[in-house]
Amino acid sequence: MQLSQAFAVVLLMGLQLSEVAASCSFNQPQRHCSCSLLDQDKLGNLFQCFSASVLELRGGNLEQFAGFASISVDESVIGILKMLNVTKIVFGDLLVPEVLVAAVMKFMPYMRLTELQFDNCTFLGKASWLPMDRVILPVSSLRFHKVTSSSLADRGQDFSYLSSWLESLRDLTVTQSQVPYIPCSMGKVFRTLRYLDVSENRLQDQSMGPSFCPGAFPQLQVLKLRHNNLSSFLATCETLHQLEELGHLDLSQNGLLAVPSSSCEWQPSLRILNLSATGLEHVPRPLPPSLEVLDVSSNELHALDHALPFLKKLFLSNNRLRAVPSPQNYPAVEALSLDGNLISCLPRGELRALRHLQSLWAGGNLYNCSCAGACELPALASRGPLVPDWPQDYRCAAPPRHRGALLKDALAAELQCSTAGAMAPVSVLLLSCLAGTLCLAQIRAWLG
Repeated sequence: MQLSQAFAVVLLMGLQLSEVAASCSFNQPQRHCSCSLLDQDKLGNLFQCFSASVLELRGGNLEQFAGFASISVDESVIGILKMLNVTKIVFGDLLVPEVLVAAVMKFMPYMRLTELQFDNCTFLGKASWLPMDRVILPVSSLRFHKVTSSSLADRGQDFSYLSSWLESLRDLTVTQSQVPYIPCSMGKVFRTLRYLDVSENRLQDQSMGPSFCPGAFPQLQVLKLRHNNLSSFLATCETLHQLEELGHLDLSQNGLLAVPSSSCEWQPSLRILNLSATGLEHVPRPLPPSLEVLDVSSNELHALDHALPFLKKLFLSNNRLRAVPSPQNYPAVEALSLDGNLISCLPRGELRALRHLQSLWAGGNLYNCSCAGACELPALASRGPLVPDWPQDYRCAAPPRHRGALLKDALAAELQCSTAGAMAPVSVLLLSCLAGTLCLAQIRAWLG
């Protein structure tokens, strides 16, 4: 096979160069080559992709090339494959017969490929994966986004043929692909999977059991279930309890119903928990005391009174808090978001109690900028370098004379009030002394 033909096999999924038209552009600094299969221009710039590390192929209907799936891998092709620098291939906006996907897999063991990605693709028909039995691919990261294919329900045999590769896969992403559940047999194949993202699919409480059955995903550390159809906090906890290595769980944008407390305990390995935008009015107990990051923003929380001694990041934005949660419950916190709540004052003592605090977001609250309220707010202003949204997001809600004004401007105005208030006791003492009720020595003692 000629060099041009062999190279085309790699770039265009086993299709002969003379059969396919593509227009490519190469980003030299990023080593990224992008080719459009819809562009019928000449192929003169195709060979600039030879030195790319990322290859992107987009746009086209490949049904007419299904017959090329029988192309064999000979020694000349293997030599070319080993010369390529491509470590990531992206297939996008394609109609592709599954037999062609199976065909391109035959070439991957001879490449340096570590990442494979399919965006907005439709897989047509079914292929026999028997030739992949006991074949190990170098790909450790596999991503599907907005893909359509035949049902996974009856593909157990296919996954068994791919098991030698899938058993070593580390990262798997399947998003916006209308997945209702993950077959138990499939989950058991992924023995070394560390990262699984199945966000924006159709998983429900009743499908969680089969998807995360005993023995499935035994080494999973990161699980993202954002924006599915989950509703029971307790059922989710009970189902995922078997994931003994789970350290990062994202349940955001699910409409969760939760009772104040439950008998289910999360694995002590859990370090990061995202419950944002789940409609929670309270955070159920218990939470793992080992948590380091907790995101409960964009909910309906009125309070948070969990003791989390190792928590480093706490996100409480856009809730209904009227007071700052007690810093005694999270003494190690380094980043705290309180913006978009109903807080009228940030007590100076509680801010100072957060000795490890490095970042604070507290704008968009209902601050009281009166004389009484302003006396506790200078502590916030003095820590301006630690407050990324200061001063533009800090405005007064009360009293009427300051409503809508920047808090920093109101503080300057109220300084006169505060000064006058501080001088009032001195004036009383002076008048009392003149009346003979107090002596000058007492005034000096009061002033220190």
